[in-house]
Amino acid sequence: MVGLSLGEKHFIQGGIDQNLRSDGRKRDAYRPISIETGVIPQANGSARIRIGATEVIASVKAELGRPNALQPDKGKVAIFVDCSPVAEPMFEGRGGEELSAELSVALQRCLLGGKSGAGAGIDLSSLIVAEGKICWDLYIDGLVISSDGNLLDALGAAIKAALSNTGIPRVQVAAGASGDEQPEVDISDEEFLQFDTSGVPVIVTLTKVGRHYIVDATSEEESQMSSAVSVSISRKGHICGLSKRGSAGLDPSVISDMISVARHISEQLINKLDSEISAAEADEDEM
Repeated sequence: MVGLSLGEKHFIQGGIDQNLRSDGRKRDAYRPISIETGVIPQANGSARIRIGATEVIASVKAELGRPNALQPDKGKVAIFVDCSPVAEPMFEGRGGEELSAELSVALQRCLLGGKSGAGAGIDLSSLIVAEGKICWDLYIDGLVISSDGNLLDALGAAIKAALSNTGIPRVQVAAGASGDEQPEVDISDEEFLQFDTSGVPVIVTLTKVGRHYIVDATSEEESQMSSAVSVSISRKGHICGLSKRGSAGLDPSVISDMISVARHISEQLINKLDSEISAAEADEDEM
């Protein structure tokens, strides 16, 4: 928890009112973003992202499994977040567990469209190997290394970069299996399919402080918020999911305006992430 004096609170809120935040940014500006990929060799894909002083790592592990009986044409994705006590003292014990669960649910909602998978930003049908029998299960783990606000956006960006870095082994399915019999498979050690991230959305969180809302809030700014709305938006501008934090209610017209602003900002964020991911993968290839 960030403890601020009354003067510091007035300074933060006054700067936001004047569109000049305490670190010099405007209300709609992000802090510097940097990305590294391939940071966990044992994973199928991984990435580290820094947004200002916030730093997170995402990793992707792919395992063969069996599709859900209710969704035989889709693979499965599970998202887990771990908040390291090193990042923030409040992450010790129950505080970290509660925030980890909250972030995991929000990422699930924003990237997978809820439990049904409707509106999923990750194409679950692309994970099918043999319909109704074999699919890829993706286990996505997020780790918070350093926390200075805007964790959800940072984790969403890290997951997008990690998926871009993910190679899934090519699988050959033997013919001849009948009924419920599981077919035999041959998993290649040399051929990998690159995961298609073209439909994976970015998450843009708009944090309401006083009369205005800002993007990429720092911990100090978040301590002054009344509410925050996180919107996941695809490259085509489609809304894939939405999550709200804070006890204050928001008028539907305000939420509609926030979504419109988030759409505009998402275009800039996608272009920035594309550039950073390409540069990170080029650096990785040279190593």
